Amino acid sequence: MSKVLLALTSVALLGLSGCADLYINKPGSAPTAKAASPSISAEAQAALKQAQADVKMAKSKNALWTTAADSLKDAEKAAEKGDSATVIKESAEASYHVRKGMAQLNYAVIKVGD
Repeated sequence: MSKVLLALTSVALLGLSGCADLYINKPGSAPTAKAASPSISAEAQAALKQAQADVKMAKSKNALWTTAADSLKDAEKAAEKGDSATVIKESAEASYHVRKGMAQLNYAVIKVGD
């Protein structure tokens, strides 16, 4: 029984090792070029960078609300599409929720019971 188990394990490991380099770039194969993404306005870029910095700071202090993270994701998706108005709106929303999450850190801890 143990010889059969050893043989099956060996075959499985051999099969997996054959797939190990399946996704590695092979020499001579050119990497695929990304299509040029639409650009957004300078104001939208500044708002997006500020929102990204705010979310990073809140995450480092364990004060990141999911609504802030979701708004940032929406802003980044809008930036990929070139929608400056949505980038500005969603970035402002993310920064707003970050400020609220950071303010929550200053709330008094409520102790339940003795």
